[in-house]
Order: sequence, then structure tokens, then C-alpha cells
Amino acid sequence: MKREHSVELVDRIRENSAEIFSEVVSLRRDIHRHPELAYEEVRTTALIKDYLLNLGITPEPSLLETGVVAVIRGGSKTARNNLVALRADIDALPLHEENMHGFCSLESGKMHACGHDMHTAMLLGAANILSRIKDELAGDVLLVFQPAEEKAPGGAKPLLDAGLFRQFKPSAIIGQHCFPSVENGKVALCKGSFMAAADELYFTVTGQGGHASAPHKAADPVLAAAHIITAVQHLVSRVAPPYEPAVVSIASIHGGNATNVIPRQVTMSGTMRTMNEEVRSLLQERLRQTVTHIATALGVEAELEIRQGYPVLYNNPDVTEKAEKICTEYLGRENVLTCESIMTAEDFAYYLQECPGTFWQIGTGMGNNDKSNTLHSPTFDPEERALETGSGLLAYAAFRILESA
Repeated sequence: MKREHSVELVDRIRENSAEIFSEVVSLRRDIHRHPELAYEEVRTTALIKDYLLNLGITPEPSLLETGVVAVIRGGSKTARNNLVALRADIDALPLHEENMHGFCSLESGKMHACGHDMHTAMLLGAANILSRIKDELAGDVLLVFQPAEEKAPGGAKPLLDAGLFRQFKPSAIIGQHCFPSVENGKVALCKGSFMAAADELYFTVTGQGGHASAPHKAADPVLAAAHIITAVQHLVSRVAPPYEPAVVSIASIHGGNATNVIPRQVTMSGTMRTMNEEVRSLLQERLRQTVTHIATALGVEAELEIRQGYPVLYNNPDVTEKAEKICTEYLGRENVLTCESIMTAEDFAYYLQECPGTFWQIGTGMGNNDKSNTLHSPTFDPEERALETGSGLLAYAAFRILESA
């Protein structure tokens, strides 16, 4: 693309983003007032379909009970069969909102505390912009409004299993996530492994209950659980290579209800995070061995259930490098950052196993380092001006990736 054409296109998309900003804000606030948990996003699905239909974009037949897939058909250049995918997640969290603004959640115990309302509104804004310039697109744009990102096994894998990428074959997929640690107006990208694989750990330690004054006549599951908690930390310090990020955290423990009774059973749960699939498999194997051997040594029984979570989110280096240049064209060099890998998990990783793409951080921070304004917090309150940035950036990225294919 010639620089003159790039600048002209950036200006046009920015103007369109500004023009529809209040409309996108209204969409976001409507979704925020009516949060829906994983696979319950019926109202949100209907809102998305209605908005797309008003833009002249017909949703595709549903692949899952909730969520929306649609295609914006480009102009005559589509003979090259170019297709780029844009994805937003649509579900909320089981969390009670504690904000005081005028569009708080109307659903008790449910809140958009991870920015999925923002993501959905931004993608709807991008669809609006792209529908205005569709005749200039060098291909088609696949819009994926995905349900159930917050609850394993997530919505991405079921969508793929239902045939999303068999029916549509994008050359690249782009996603973005609100990050309050990144200032509004900026984005941050990471090549390669960006987010961790996340596995849920469930332990059941069963012994022989008895009187706490005579522990030699019992088989103490509390003591065994304590040894397990301590021992599993060696997985990070002595099994995982020091240059490979890994986390093992036991986050809950339950057992007993009296000061003088050794209980029969203790249950625990936690998480394991890794950035490398080989390390992930190794730690799972060694974790099972550790639990079994401690239980045997202390005369109790122990069961471990490992629920496989999302895989490592790996940003394709070539697509990420291209995206970095595109973001720079749209936002300016000073507003495009490089970020480090993080140990949170995202089911966008499944798309990236099937299609090259990248997942970036879109800034929603206000520059004041407010500790209450964090993801998954009851006081999460993203800067809404990011809706204008995110809508325009997604639209521009889709246009440029198609043009450079």
C-alpha cells in the first residue's frame, strides 16, 4: 500500500469511528446492563444479530446455541478468495458488580468484569465501518462473536469442532482484549507464546479419621494434604527448566470441622500454568507421581483430577509483525508497545492452533494505575474511549491484511 493511500484510509476510518462512537457506547452499555454467563448469552446473541441485519449483514446459520458468525462480502477483488477473521467473546462472569455508574449490571451476581461487552461492541463497530467500505475490500471478513470464553472448555473449541474453519478458511485471525494496564489509545503486542496453558487441579485425600489426641490411631489426610501443597512447588523450582515460565498454585483446601477430630477426607483445588506444551505434559506426569508417592508414604489414598484447560496462546510471529506495522500506521509508533508473556489463559489459543493470527492488548487504562480497575474485579471500569480506538483499529487491520494477502 502506498503511504498516501494508507494515510487517506486511516483518516476515513478514524472519521467513521468517531461518527459511530456514541452508538458503540450505547451498544456496550446495553450489553453491560444485561450480562449473560457462558452458553446463556441468548439476549446478547439476539442483539448482535439485529445490529448486523440493520447493517445489511446476514448472520450465518448457527453452529452453537449462542454466539453469531457472519461474513462481510468484499468487492470484486474477492476472486482471490481472501478471508480474514475477527473475533470477540460475548459472555460475562459470575461476579456482583460494585461500580456506581449509571449502567451497572441489572443481573444479580453477573457482571462483564473482563471487558467482553467492550470486545463485542468494538467488533460491532468494526462491522459498521467495514460495511461502509466493503466494495473496496480485497476479500471477505469473517465476524466471530464467540460464546463461553470464561468457562472451560470454552466456546472456541466447540465452534471449531462444529466446523467453523472447515466452512470458512481464513488466512489470518485477529483478536483483542481489554487491558487496564495499557493506557487508552495504545496497544501492546507479543510475538510467540503470549498466554499460558491453564489446567485445573482437583485433589481428594482420604485417610482414617480419629481423635486428634491419638493421631497414631488415624491416617491423617490433613497432614498429607499439607505435604502435597509443599511438595508440588518443586515442580516449578526443580522440574520445569528455569527459563520456562510455570506456576502451580493450590487455591483452596477443605477438611474437618472440629479442633479435636482428624477428618476422614480433605479436598483441594488449584491451577497449573505453563507456556510450553512439553513442559505442561512433564509437569502433569510429575504432579501425579508426587501425589501418589506422598499418599503412599503417609498411609492415605490420594486422587488427582487434572482438567485440561486452554492451550498455550501462540501468536504467529509473521502475522504479529504485520499487525505491529498496521497498528503503527493507525495509531502512531508511540502508541504501539511490546508486552511480555503473561500467565492468564484464553481460548483464542484454539483458533491459533488452526490458523495463523495474533491476539493483542487494547488499552483501556486511564493512566492513573488505579488498583481497583483490574480484570475480574467487581470494580472493573474500562475507559470507554477505547471503543472508538478498538472499532477503527479492527476495521483497518482487516482491510490491510486482506490487501497484503
